[in-house]
This record gives sequence, C-alpha cells and structure tokens, in this order.
Amino acid sequence: MRETLFNVLAPRIEDAAFLDLYAGSGANGIEALSRGAKSVVFVEKAPPAITAIRTNLQTLGIQEGWRLETRGAVVSVKRLAEQGQCFDIVFLDPPYKAADEYALIFGSLGGEHASLLADDAVVIAEHHRKQPLEDAYGALQRYRLLEQGDASLSFYSISR
Repeated sequence: MRETLFNVLAPRIEDAAFLDLYAGSGANGIEALSRGAKSVVFVEKAPPAITAIRTNLQTLGIQEGWRLETRGAVVSVKRLAEQGQCFDIVFLDPPYKAADEYALIFGSLGGEHASLLADDAVVIAEHHRKQPLEDAYGALQRYRLLEQGDASLSFYSISR
C-alpha cells in the first residue's frame, strides 16, 4: 500500500512539508524524505514506536529535515496549528480499532485547524476497507478512493 501511496504522491512530494500522524515505525515519513520532501513531522505517542522511529532515522543516517512530536495526534494537530505550521501532505493511519480517531482528526483538519493545510494540501487516510470514511469532514472533501486487499486509501482536499 505504501508503494501505491507514493506513486500517487510522486508529482507533489518534492519540497513538500509532510505530516505523518500515527507514524508507527516512521516508514511513511522516511519514505517521504527519501523522495524529496523538505520536512517531515512524525506524530506518535506509543513509546515502542517512538523508539522505532528514532532507531530507523539513526540507522539510515537521517539527521535533519524531521521533527518528532510525542503526543497524541489530536493534541499535536492543535499544537502545530498554534505554532503556525503548514503542511502540503498529511498522512494518517490510526490503528484500525481506533475508528473514532478518523472523525476527530478529520474534524479538526477540516474545521478549526484547517490553517495547518496549505491551499493545495492533500490529506490521505489509510483505513480498513470495511470501515468506510465519510465523503466530507467540514471543508475536507474526498476526491479519490483506492482499495487494495483489505486496505483503502482515501484522499481529501480542502475547499476554502
């Protein structure tokens, strides 16, 4: 699924600011950096995953162009918006069992924290195929759905 994601993102990844919510091992953010993203913010609160992100970055010799937020995604989105951060690409992949996280994050990004998104930003969610997401969350509108096996990628853009 990562290969599919980055094939779709290829035209927009160069010099992009990438937000990797629920970063896990950091694989998606690291892939974004390797494909030319100018910066990545990894958001992850689980201690084993935080360790994995740091280890993976160190192992690959990636010393700059990234930042790690060790808070929950909702708190981090609010904090990043308050700091005036702006992202071209936002990727989220909450644990499939945390279905309520999708609505919380999308509600925030499509509402009070929409300033976090560049004008032509794309927000992508990986989710279980049997757990469909809404077509719209506030100002965020889905424009593409890709399904592969049990997983799906939903692509959203903001309409201002």
